[in-house]
Amino acid sequence: MISCIVVDDEPLALEGLEKYIKQTPFLELVGAFNSSKEALTFLEQNKVDLMLLDIQMPGMTGIELLKSLNNPPKVIFTTAYREYAFEGFQLDAVDYLLKPIDYNRFLKSIHKVLTQNDKDSNEESIFIKCDGVITRVIISDILYAETAKDYVFIYTEKERYMSLFSLKQLESFLPSNQFYRVHRSFLANLSKVEKIEGNLLHIGPFKISCSRNVKEVVTSIIVGNRFIQRNSTDE
Repeated sequence: MISCIVVDDEPLALEGLEKYIKQTPFLELVGAFNSSKEALTFLEQNKVDLMLLDIQMPGMTGIELLKSLNNPPKVIFTTAYREYAFEGFQLDAVDYLLKPIDYNRFLKSIHKVLTQNDKDSNEESIFIKCDGVITRVIISDILYAETAKDYVFIYTEKERYMSLFSLKQLESFLPSNQFYRVHRSFLANLSKVEKIEGNLLHIGPFKISCSRNVKEVVTSIIVGNRFIQRNSTDE
């Protein structure tokens, strides 16, 4: 789960971004502020993963707010003025959204946040009890996990592990920018998805179901802005 705040002095823009965050399952809205000073007070006492930040605000601009933070969260700038993009990127912003913002463009920005993971998951691991033995499982090797009654089955390309805990417990130990609850019974490593066929995700030699209500979000996370489609206007 990615914790977010929104900072914007325009009520409609603030409400719109709040709505987008709430309808995106892996985002958590923890604050919405109509001034940089209010956001600064909050950030001095709370840590968040992502800030959606308007640039032009009275009193203290979004850029001034970002410069004042010693340990800032990841930032997506939002503004009606394209000319501020360059300065925003100089401050290592993840992306720059030009108002009015539609949901698909918003999701593409969030995908950039997901791919900018600072951790090297190749060496990260979890430990589970499997057949009475405490076993190390490398996180990057996990393809998906499946729940069956009180058990969880974890699949890699070479092994299947069975342990007695819930899928929700497992999810809390895995990086949220990589693993997603695609179905009530399945937790998938989205970086391992090779094909999307209807409501089926192809992961290695396996096919698992993706719920209809999350398919659009899951597809957007997997594909991001790398999906090449035929443009009807091309000659």
